[in-house]
Amino acid sequence: MEARDLRVSDAEREHVGQLLQRAVGQGMLSLGEFTERMDTALASKTRGELNSVLADLPGMQIAEEHRPSPKPFADPTPQPTPRRVVQEHWGHGGGTPDTVRGSMSTITRKGPWNVPRRLNVVTRLSSVTLDFTQAVMVSQVVDIHVDDYCSSVTLILPTEATADVNGAEAVAGTVTNKVRTGPPYGPLHVVLTGKVRFGSLTVKHPFGSSFRKIFG
Repeated sequence: MEARDLRVSDAEREHVGQLLQRAVGQGMLSLGEFTERMDTALASKTRGELNSVLADLPGMQIAEEHRPSPKPFADPTPQPTPRRVVQEHWGHGGGTPDTVRGSMSTITRKGPWNVPRRLNVVTRLSSVTLDFTQAVMVSQVVDIHVDDYCSSVTLILPTEATADVNGAEAVAGTVTNKVRTGPPYGPLHVVLTGKVRFGSLTVKHPFGSSFRKIFG
């Protein structure tokens, strides 16, 4: 079996993602090109598919420790071509969702900002803070769909709010929920879906809220 036909691991995909981030920092890739290549890298099954995203980038190659040795009894059965699935319909609300969009930016929503029933968060290499503690809601349940690469996304919810993060997938990243889960019984219930790639998504209460509940 040729080296290009060997299967790749999650560690190799993560390593290539780091190389692509470096290429963006050096001006060799635009953010659009970075997104396309990251999608290819994350969906790759073989060494040939993974190497294709680095082929035209000078000085960018997979480190020796991430190069697998040929397996003497590799499965010769051809694997199906991975398909990118785009979720067209999701959540509880209707209509077209609003979008928070950022590329290499710092984005903050706080104070009495208007929150729709459905919200898209599309971010690349950004820092995003959505503070719902004084926000104006049109619905008790808010659906948030995250499409992120290499960003830090923080949601700050009111003390009695709840969140469901089971629909949010982390790919070489983290999804952390620090608030109560369960059915929507408080002033706000957030339902999160989507992907966080090489970044972080955190749902929490305002700083000090736990102390105020104890001593209030």
